[in-house]
Amino acid sequence: MAIPTRTGLLALGLALVAGCNYPPDEGARRGEGPGGRDQPLGLSAQEELRVGKQAYAEVLQEYRGRVLPNGHPDVQRVERVVGRLAKAAEIEPLQREIHLRVRGYVFEWEVRVVQDRQVNAFCLPGGKIVVFTGILPVAANDDQLATVLSHEMAHALAHHGSERVAREQAGGGKFTQLRYDRFQEAEADHVGVFLMAFAGYDPEAAVDFWRRMARLAGGGEPPEILSDHPSHESRIRKLADWAPRARAAKQAFDEGRISK
Repeated sequence: MAIPTRTGLLALGLALVAGCNYPPDEGARRGEGPGGRDQPLGLSAQEELRVGKQAYAEVLQEYRGRVLPNGHPDVQRVERVVGRLAKAAEIEPLQREIHLRVRGYVFEWEVRVVQDRQVNAFCLPGGKIVVFTGILPVAANDDQLATVLSHEMAHALAHHGSERVAREQAGGGKFTQLRYDRFQEAEADHVGVFLMAFAGYDPEAAVDFWRRMARLAGGGEPPEILSDHPSHESRIRKLADWAPRARAAKQAFDEGRISK
């Protein structure tokens, strides 16, 4: 799931589906990323927040008239899940578990729900989230909705937009870009399944959700090597491996076996 390309975001050099280890420009900021990997970044913490706010304003302007009002049941459902995930993102043992670099960053979590048939959602740098109503029936329950939202919030928490800026500066061919994109999508799945578990949602629901997405696609996806997303089969296989680990980490945290 990605940001609609017709927004002004791509003009700013940001797309929230990209990334892997690659040689950065000399000016790119570098540090330890999720999983302990090296992660060059192209934006400061202040720039991330500013760019995210600007892009969010552009998106809401584009979809003006279709943003659901506060108090709408769909909005209440989405806000409830985002609120729990945002609280989980503040848990320091979780941040350490998945190597999130959040010190010095501000996440202003805010969500708007847009009446649109798109089966899509996205989260901008700094925490601004847009959910299209087309994805809500696919997420059969709040655990599956948490799968979607934790994945999107993981893109922001892992600074994937900033990393995309550094990668754009470094250059690279089309197939290299697609490989980076698939890597970041998989990384957001990995971070997201831990985030949803620590928020009290069932991480196994991530597997169920992507099985539903696979049925919805009806086998119409391109070969993985030609896609900017992992295949449904690959996604389901990895999530099935990660979900019990996320559950075990949450249980260890609840039992005090991970320092709070």
